[in-house]
Amino acid sequence: MIVDLLIQHATELVTCASGGGPKRGRDMEDVGIIPDGAVAIRRGEIVAVGPTAEVRERVQEAKRVIDARGRSVIPGLVDPHTHVVWAGHRVHEFEMRVKGATYLEIFQAGGGILRTVRDTRAADLDTLVVETRERLDTMLLHGTTTAEAKSGYGLDEDTELKMLDAIRVLDESHPIDLAPTFLGAHAIPPEYQDNVDAYVDFLVEHMIPQVANLQYRVEETDEEGNIIYSGYRPAAHYCDVFCERGAFNLEQTRRILEAARHHGMELKVHADEFEPSLGAVPLAVEMGAASVDHLVSTPDEHLRVLAQSNTAAVALPGTPFGLAETGYTRGRRIIDLGGILAISTDINPGTSWCESMPMMMAIATRYMNLTPAEALNASTINAAYAIGMSDFVGSIEVGKQGDLVILDVPDYRFLMYRYGVNLVHTVVKKGRIVVEEGRLCTT
Repeated sequence: MIVDLLIQHATELVTCASGGGPKRGRDMEDVGIIPDGAVAIRRGEIVAVGPTAEVRERVQEAKRVIDARGRSVIPGLVDPHTHVVWAGHRVHEFEMRVKGATYLEIFQAGGGILRTVRDTRAADLDTLVVETRERLDTMLLHGTTTAEAKSGYGLDEDTELKMLDAIRVLDESHPIDLAPTFLGAHAIPPEYQDNVDAYVDFLVEHMIPQVANLQYRVEETDEEGNIIYSGYRPAAHYCDVFCERGAFNLEQTRRILEAARHHGMELKVHADEFEPSLGAVPLAVEMGAASVDHLVSTPDEHLRVLAQSNTAAVALPGTPFGLAETGYTRGRRIIDLGGILAISTDINPGTSWCESMPMMMAIATRYMNLTPAEALNASTINAAYAIGMSDFVGSIEVGKQGDLVILDVPDYRFLMYRYGVNLVHTVVKKGRIVVEEGRLCTT
């Protein structure tokens, strides 16, 4: 067969292959390493995977060949929980925190999310796109090829729609695939501080129906101009809610989730980030949420409920690290219970301004007691599952998108072992080289 790209002689070809679906329990220790491995891609799709000798027998011609001797090849990383679209910064709050102020104290003083809400409301669409593109570029340089992206720094109709429009523009123009999420229930907007239920009414009766009906036409082509996808995509596939003291209580969370489900949206929940459980985890499982995220203070009985479900647990180790807290999601416990564990950056301007999934893996192995294999599976196949994309990305398997990362080290475990440096040499997205020798490709 004739292929567009052949990567051969990888010291380690780390497939993270799952044979369908996410990984649980002992399967998390298997990353599917093929020594002296090769992968062939045609029209953006993986068409052959295996030892180099076997793949070479099937490939008669390759338009481009990459020799990966001395390097490891892993799936493109997937970041399943991001607030990557925002304007401005909150560096002054970082200084307040290192001087002893808590997240809730800053929030109650009018800072935190509401500060970014003010900046994002004031920014026009072009500003949002430009500032976000810079962050996406950095994510791509660190190996992320697919990411979820939330609204939630508008908390009013115009800005929430503006954020979703920015996600659309970036999804069409940036190599990273973006899975859009509506997070109008991120915080209580200033206009509704004294009447939270009225804001919930606005979300349930107006915003959610409006967002659920928004679609945009998309057309994707390969390098030769052949159409590989044409159709419509929703402006927001998911609806998310921040269930926490100071945000939305359990009853309000249920109302929002029920409205979203009624209008055909998939569900996600922020839960148990700071306070002991409000009961959001059992609610998320009951309603069939795709994921429940944070889970820092979740009691064991709720982790058991989560582990017995098909709802993914998304840990965000950058957030407690960014807040200098000692409590982390109990990733080891979730895996041992048989749950579906994913890892994400939670990139945001207040608590975790970090674009690097490898840094999240480094933290997870140290503070969540994950092995390197578990951390990689949680950042690839399971992360893809958490955003409903594991049929297309998250592993190196025939039939999936040609999303790959070539590391400038012979062993994938260096991703967790070394930190604070970027080990990514090459990034391939849908068969196209988008990062080479650690630099963004301009064509």
